[in-house]
Amino acid sequence: MIIRRLEGLALYEPTFEAMQTFTQQRTAETENEIWQVEHSPVYTLGQAGKPEHILNPKDIPIVQTNRGGQVTYHGPGQVVLYPLIDLHRAKLFVRAYVNILEEAIIQTLTFFGIENAQRKDGAPGVYVPMPEGDLAKIAALGVKVSNGCTYHGLSLNVKMDLSPFYGINPCGYAGLRTVDMATMGVEVGWQEVADKVSSLLVQMIENHQQRGA
Repeated sequence: MIIRRLEGLALYEPTFEAMQTFTQQRTAETENEIWQVEHSPVYTLGQAGKPEHILNPKDIPIVQTNRGGQVTYHGPGQVVLYPLIDLHRAKLFVRAYVNILEEAIIQTLTFFGIENAQRKDGAPGVYVPMPEGDLAKIAALGVKVSNGCTYHGLSLNVKMDLSPFYGINPCGYAGLRTVDMATMGVEVGWQEVADKVSSLLVQMIENHQQRGA
């Protein structure tokens, strides 16, 4: 599997268009890829996203996309991974693929010392327990499958300005708290986190493919 690092702060719309083009043009022989991306500030609305979940965007652009999910924020200090995977070749159903995305994030957080990261029923993504007893969101998912091939992917908050999340109902949930790894006391480099999640994804997808062969 090819891992590509998009250099600098990538604008969202050209990256979105590039993913679509890659997916439309790929053949049965096209290698699977994972794109590592750090976006300039942007709000993205999922396919069924409701504009009323955008409360106060200020000067941050809003982009309509065709991924699943509601509204989220991407910005500097957040690891975004776009796995471009042929699910048929990997012998994966969509539900199992989403489970792998979440598990790779959970194992990454555990590796860097953040314990008890978890899923939440009916709310895709990864959450961490806070001292106050509630759960805060640290990673989001949004997936699109076209002809059995995936694009869009996951975002994991490493060390970022979290204030733009107050301008939305994150993923459609009013009052949902959003945190990053730095909030949880972990200071680690963006690339180190991106590489760890990527390597876990490669390992899990290849293991699943071998088991299904």
